[in-house]
Amino acid sequence: MSADTQNKIAYMQEGGTKLGVILGQLLHAAQPGVSLIEVEKLAQRLIKEAEGEASFQTVKDYRWATCLCVNDVVVHGIPTDYQLKEGDMLTIDVGILYQGFHTDTAWTKIVRSQKQDKQNEKERFLKIGEEALWSAIDVARVGNRVGHISQVIQRIVQGAGYGIVRTLVGHGVGRELHEEPQIPGILKTSIESTPELVPDMTIAIEVIYAMGSGAVVYANDDGWSIASRDGSLTAVFEHSVVVTRDRPMVLTRTRDMR
Repeated sequence: MSADTQNKIAYMQEGGTKLGVILGQLLHAAQPGVSLIEVEKLAQRLIKEAEGEASFQTVKDYRWATCLCVNDVVVHGIPTDYQLKEGDMLTIDVGILYQGFHTDTAWTKIVRSQKQDKQNEKERFLKIGEEALWSAIDVARVGNRVGHISQVIQRIVQGAGYGIVRTLVGHGVGRELHEEPQIPGILKTSIESTPELVPDMTIAIEVIYAMGSGAVVYANDDGWSIASRDGSLTAVFEHSVVVTRDRPMVLTRTRDMR
């Protein structure tokens, strides 16, 4: 490993650790009665305190530190004065630019004032996404290909009866927020024709799916929000990861994702 690569991974590990903590705090803060803009303001403050910059604000014309997606909105939901309600599904997507390198993470939760013992359909839906993410991360190893990641996500999500959002993908991450390769949640071609996973590659693996078909449309007339076409609930689970020969290194892990 070159010195440049060592520095890159060290900075991304440090930034990713900070981002994981930030995401955990945002998830905890997102309670009934809290507005999306309050979550956004908290994210801005926490990123600044972590001595980083908001990755998403490096995207042309995007002014916010987070994407906050409620219920049928799957990605790119902009923070508004909408107040979260009991039972809402909320995805928090956030990135940090730290020492010149980006990390990116997202998690979906059920907004509620107290935990329920009985698992309902929403809980099952989220459990499948988490399972798909961790299983996909496990195959992010040298010698495998992007197609192995896609295949695992597709098998678990579709096997549970849910729909993959085919038009939205994971991606490389590093000096830029979005780099090659693209990492679809569905295998569109042979595994052998997909990019090879090489040592120290840094990627953001995303499970992007819906209770319905997975087809999406632009929504809310804001130019950003993308929602399920059929109005079904959606979720996203994402971690930034380093590809290794053994166990992949998760850069954005946090203790409490719920």
